[in-house]
Amino acid sequence: MKLAFQLAYKNLIGAGLRTWLNVGVLAFCFIIIVFFNGIYSGWNNQAKSDSIKWQYGFGELRHPEFNPLDPFSIADGHGVVPEVNDAVPIFLQQASIFPDNRMISILMKGIPVDQQLLEIPSFKLEDNSGELQGLIGMKMAKASGLEEGDEVIIRWRDSNGAFDARPIKITHIFDTSVPTVDAGQVWISLKKLQELTGYENHASYLVADKNFNSESYNSGWTWVSQQGLLQSITDLINSKRAGGAFMYIFLLGIALLALFDTQVLAIFRRQREIGTYIALGMTRWQVLKIFTIEGAMYSLFASIIGTLVGFPLMYFLNHYGIPMPMGDQNLGVAMTERMYPSYGLALFIGTILLLVVSATLVSFLPSRKIVHMDPVDALKGKMQ
Repeated sequence: MKLAFQLAYKNLIGAGLRTWLNVGVLAFCFIIIVFFNGIYSGWNNQAKSDSIKWQYGFGELRHPEFNPLDPFSIADGHGVVPEVNDAVPIFLQQASIFPDNRMISILMKGIPVDQQLLEIPSFKLEDNSGELQGLIGMKMAKASGLEEGDEVIIRWRDSNGAFDARPIKITHIFDTSVPTVDAGQVWISLKKLQELTGYENHASYLVADKNFNSESYNSGWTWVSQQGLLQSITDLINSKRAGGAFMYIFLLGIALLALFDTQVLAIFRRQREIGTYIALGMTRWQVLKIFTIEGAMYSLFASIIGTLVGFPLMYFLNHYGIPMPMGDQNLGVAMTERMYPSYGLALFIGTILLLVVSATLVSFLPSRKIVHMDPVDALKGKMQ
């Protein structure tokens, strides 16, 4: 085996430019595969982390008639808040605001002023002036044209089905990467919303703290775990990852095709060398092993060069991030203005194994012809 590696190494170095062209193509594939998978992994981690901090907490306890994907369930999907200490109640009501003589349909969301579980700055709603105050996100502010300190008329239906309206003052505009707590929403004090609508002590769902024990709780409300809440993010990013895999397969296919052609040409041009090996006492399988190891070495060289070239670039992007277009931030999933890729050891090792296995297999296929060669014909340079 040692002799086979030594001969394969000398043959590759002796091939000169042909070797480094194949290595360069494989190294490019290595960098592309690691780069894009790092982006998807970083997006996945970032989206989940921000969603937990801003929206999901450690799970949700929902009213049995409330479905966040069904806007028609908001009207009846609420009830008296269960006696739970380790959770933050959130109350949803449909409403409309009228900025600059326009009507915009929104969700009016009530949240406890003193909560500290979510990143929503609800403490900004603490005011004893008696005026109705609200928080909005930057996307909502851009869509409505509202600024901090502005007043706008907000209209809703109370528990009797009658319309009511009051001016609301925008006390703070927060910046978040989670569009589901920003777009089309106005946050106000939970007690104030319960008072305005006439639904005393009502909530649509509760966001659980880490100390919440879902197994010991039984009130008829629906428990949705943190993993279940994050599943939609995982599914979306996995679909993006699957779409990107077509590009990897295409690039890797081109590189492997070049390697396959190189091995076919090498066997054709090196017939006398193959015959000499056999005449000196090597078995045909030993000679086949040399050519197969040569193909594997292409991928090993490519992994080394790809790491040396790609590491500085990936380190830079991991530290400074990648600017994302504003249009991509409206996908309905958490996405910041800068994406920070995540490169793990498993990603590098998995990509290297993919290259090594693929290159070894592609090199073995044309090398099988060596097994059927006649050593005398090979010495004469004749193909069977």
